Amino acid sequence: MPYAITQLCCTDASCVTACPVNCIHPTPDEPDFGTTDMLYVDPRTCIDCGACAEVCPVDAVFPAETLTGALADYPAINAEHFAGTEPAAPPEGSPLFHAWGPVRFDRVLPADFPTLDVAVVGSGPAGMYTVQDLLLHTTAKVTLYDRLPVAGGLVRFGVAPDHADTKRIGESFARYHDHHRLRLRLGVEVGSGVTVDELARRHDAVVYAVGAPTARTLGVPGEDLAGHLASTTVVGWYNGHPEIDADAVPVDTVDPARAVVVGTGNVALDIARILAADPARLDGAFAPAVLQRLRASRVREVVLLARRGPEHAAYTRGELLALLRRDDLDVVVDDHDPRVGETIDAAAPGEHAALLQGVPRVRVDDVPAAGERRRVVLRFHAPPEALVGEDRVTAIRVGGPDGPGELATGLVVRAIGHRGRPLAGLPFDEETGTVPNHAGRVDGRPGTYVVGWIKRGPGGGIGTNRRDAAETVAALIEDGKQHLVGAKPRRRGFLRRA
Repeated sequence: MPYAITQLCCTDASCVTACPVNCIHPTPDEPDFGTTDMLYVDPRTCIDCGACAEVCPVDAVFPAETLTGALADYPAINAEHFAGTEPAAPPEGSPLFHAWGPVRFDRVLPADFPTLDVAVVGSGPAGMYTVQDLLLHTTAKVTLYDRLPVAGGLVRFGVAPDHADTKRIGESFARYHDHHRLRLRLGVEVGSGVTVDELARRHDAVVYAVGAPTARTLGVPGEDLAGHLASTTVVGWYNGHPEIDADAVPVDTVDPARAVVVGTGNVALDIARILAADPARLDGAFAPAVLQRLRASRVREVVLLARRGPEHAAYTRGELLALLRRDDLDVVVDDHDPRVGETIDAAAPGEHAALLQGVPRVRVDDVPAAGERRRVVLRFHAPPEALVGEDRVTAIRVGGPDGPGELATGLVVRAIGHRGRPLAGLPFDEETGTVPNHAGRVDGRPGTYVVGWIKRGPGGGIGTNRRDAAETVAALIEDGKQHLVGAKPRRRGFLRRA
């Protein structure tokens, strides 16, 4: 029986390297790598060796025959990815299903390459993949800086607490914290506690992995009202972020008992799932003060607002399936716009809108009463036009086929994406929210590099940062090789010499 990859996949691609028969795709060398929701096992060529399951950092791979409940669909999902393709034929005389390519050595250092002193700013996935690459493939000494008093970044404070398996990749990263060539400097904010120029003087190279910590704004009237929160606040709150107070999200006093989340990405679904969950289903993965608030929550309904139709919803198939399979709440599609049902019904198998075929459609007006089942509502073609209220939000005005309407609510969360913010001393592109760079090299600042969302913009899963980090580290090493030509005796600032 073949193995199957499930929703928990972080696209780290460790499984691709471990597979002896090349049955996991897309691989990092294939053009669609990083564009799919997850990686997939081809059941036609899998030899049931289990190597992929052994190396998966988030325990996302299982024998197909063992998958039940919320994961029961994944053997078919894996197989569906390869529909219409031919399985790779084994080379003549070989028991394997593919020919091995030539041996590659991606990290070859000249004998006189110096031991660099490298700073990495940010301890999230992008920063830790960079640290991992430097420690495993170079002799560099690394100092890891983070402005928070604890390491982990988005793995610790961005992944929902009830996604414990996904958070497990943090354990893989944490093993490097004790490496003899790594120093941890926590509670140090670059740009405040230490400047960019000071950091550049201390180290041969500096790699910034500072992410995209700012939530995008709605751009509508009323955004300054109390009761309107950014997704970064809510996600940080239920993850126990040290800078967010336990009473930052007033779910226990919200009136009416409806929360509105603007956005339909995976973060929006996470927020909706947690706010609408049966309190009895919540466990100690949440901080005690947050868990107390959630158990006292008055929220009976969460409405997810989308500007466009179901064919453009940003959630992944896996996240939606996980929500639909919950038994403690209902998921419905708001039928206020006839275009929504028409699009869903007309969708062909495999199209995004087809994921909602079979989901009940109702015209949502009243909030479920106490004692009724909680529910999550997907409302499409409903762009937010204004937040309504005097001192705090009491409703949100949305567009629709019959003109603007209002949804009564006591809590609005915007979950429409993230954006990088400027760091004093580094160039910044206001339009993209990134630091201008070429293959990770920061424009105009030799010896300075970027990785992750601040490099490429907010997109891609945890594992996407692995390849991204490899590109940046390769640039750093190549710069070091170039500076060896005619180099003078070793001194600080090696990569910045003319």
